[in-house]
Amino acid sequence: MRKAALFSLILSALPLTAAAKPPVVVELFTAQGCASCGEANAYLGKLAERQGVLALTFPVDYWDYLGWSDTFAKPEFTARQKAYVTRLDLREPYTPQMVVDGRAQAGGLQTEKVDRLVAQATKAPYAAPDMAFIGQRRVDVGSGPVPRGGAEVWLVRYDPREHDVVVKKGDNRGQTVAHHNVVREIARLGAWRGRPTAYRLPTAGEDGLVTAVLVQAVEGGRILSAAKKN
Repeated sequence: MRKAALFSLILSALPLTAAAKPPVVVELFTAQGCASCGEANAYLGKLAERQGVLALTFPVDYWDYLGWSDTFAKPEFTARQKAYVTRLDLREPYTPQMVVDGRAQAGGLQTEKVDRLVAQATKAPYAAPDMAFIGQRRVDVGSGPVPRGGAEVWLVRYDPREHDVVVKKGDNRGQTVAHHNVVREIARLGAWRGRPTAYRLPTAGEDGLVTAVLVQAVEGGRILSAAKKN
């Protein structure tokens, strides 16, 4: 038997994760230079406390021209939001915006709509691949149906601590903006083709981060499964 086939067979026999439903992933796209984002940031903090929700903050950089450079923003976060803009058939990116499981979106201040989307995602049927973290450097993704176009596995590392930033320029000058579950690293681990597959986890770039892994349809598609390392 070839090594690749043997490895796949071993993975398929592993007791990955109990058949618990994966958490609902809520992504907030926000910016310190956005005058209306503070309230959305606070709401994301409340979502982060809910059982069964993985709440993530992705600060974007396209408001930096207003005079204040967001201290957490990265171009790859803006690129992720733009992929959703295309996939969800929106005119342009905006803040604050919340995307639920890669399937639906709402304005970050539309808290009732976001609550409905989270409730719908919680009750929706699922056929998610199991995931298991093996030590510090590996995650195993099990088998399952693959969406048209394929799927990818993404590493997301976020800071679970609250961070308060005093904004010194722009629309929020003099205000303190609170942040929750700020994403610090995001990296594509590889393609997922519906078969049990192991992925290597890179070393974290800083201490204190929580590691999460998402299985997602390509180009900003729906999130099929999510797990975080305890």
